[in-house]
Amino acid sequence: MSRSPPQMPVSSSDSGTGQLDVAPRPPQSGKVGVLLLNLGGPEKLEDVQPFLYNLFADPDIIRLPSAVRFLQPVLASVIASLRAPKSAEGYEAIGGGSPLRKITDDQAVAIRKALRKKGILDAEVYVAMRYWHPYTEEALKQVVEDGVGKLVILPLYPQFSISTSGSSLRLIEALFKGDPAFESLQHTVIPSWYQRPGYVRAMADLIQEELDQFPDPEEARIFFSAHGVPKSYVIEAGDPYKEEMEECVALIMGELARRGRGNPHTLAYQSRVGPVEWLKPYTDDSIRELGKGGCKSLLAVPISFVSEHIETLEEIDMEYRELAEESGVRHWRRVPALNTDATFIDDLADAVIEALPYVSNFGGRSSATIGSGGAGATTDASVPIGDLEALLGAYDRERRALPAPVGPWEWGFTKSAETWNGRLAMVAIIVILLLEVTTGQSVLYSAIYHMTALD
Repeated sequence: MSRSPPQMPVSSSDSGTGQLDVAPRPPQSGKVGVLLLNLGGPEKLEDVQPFLYNLFADPDIIRLPSAVRFLQPVLASVIASLRAPKSAEGYEAIGGGSPLRKITDDQAVAIRKALRKKGILDAEVYVAMRYWHPYTEEALKQVVEDGVGKLVILPLYPQFSISTSGSSLRLIEALFKGDPAFESLQHTVIPSWYQRPGYVRAMADLIQEELDQFPDPEEARIFFSAHGVPKSYVIEAGDPYKEEMEECVALIMGELARRGRGNPHTLAYQSRVGPVEWLKPYTDDSIRELGKGGCKSLLAVPISFVSEHIETLEEIDMEYRELAEESGVRHWRRVPALNTDATFIDDLADAVIEALPYVSNFGGRSSATIGSGGAGATTDASVPIGDLEALLGAYDRERRALPAPVGPWEWGFTKSAETWNGRLAMVAIIVILLLEVTTGQSVLYSAIYHMTALD
């Protein structure tokens, strides 16, 4: 029996050059907008496969050489089809969908209330998801319709990466360039904020509370688990993520040390996908090594996540906890995500207010930047604050393709030959899939599904 390929929605990454087609209100100089950028997540099990398609169709997630970039939609469809059954199991284990949308909406409400308490009375906070509703395009349409005069773009990722904040900002840049409605919209970007004192204090507070629950709090190891990125993003494309993550952990441990907490700590990276090398050490490997080394008390800290979602509720709470117990860890706890923590929300509101003097029209250049050096920092800023062109010009402007893992094909049983044989096999699979789409006859679906189910 033939099986029709799933119908996918248009990915946000495919629609970034069109106009928003809205009739904007004249911008009001006193009206402040805050655009919260986040990943998004499937809210029900039927959403899992189209969500995954949107994710893997993003050229900042899977970077193909320009010669084969036209294959990205097909490749995204294949990967989404293969990963959807396993991913759906994970979402089913946490209640049938991601809580990310609701939590981000709650954060938006909390930030708006905090801004009003601080005197920014005419302020609205918008949620812009990259791969699911409300899409970035939908949020920006509302920004224009509401006549926002000053827009602060705030990614909900403490550390900057070209695969998270960078991807969303590139989409916004394309939308800005493609629609004259944005010509008079003043904006600024807060690309990363891991170094802010309120964020550091809020993280230290949560860690301290959980440490006190261990039988011997001083012996518990603090285990920071961050979302990984391919190593080549850092080495080849200049992604500052690794450096910012290490600085972030150092700041939090410094705050804990000032409170008399001298616990040992580890930083590792989770959620790797595919055969390429990602940032190391890997979370699962580190847990095994700590268990073998006699660690009995482990406090997991989801350092790159400010909202509960599948990678905290399922990957850390279920998979890594089970692995830790199998490795000999007797006492396991996990620091909750910040969500709407009062100290955290108040600090984000302060960040928005501090950013307002740096707004400019799209295409202009802010004269000041803010990085790890604080307000007024200029050339030594880690990532600049200011307009999109200035920010994206600082990192990854060339959008280099991921480097090949090996050189040209070599004869014999070599790593090169193995890799190229795999590439030829992938081309063959894509050709067969295209035949399936055009003829309606399923050739590989059943075989591929059962093969991946054995992983």
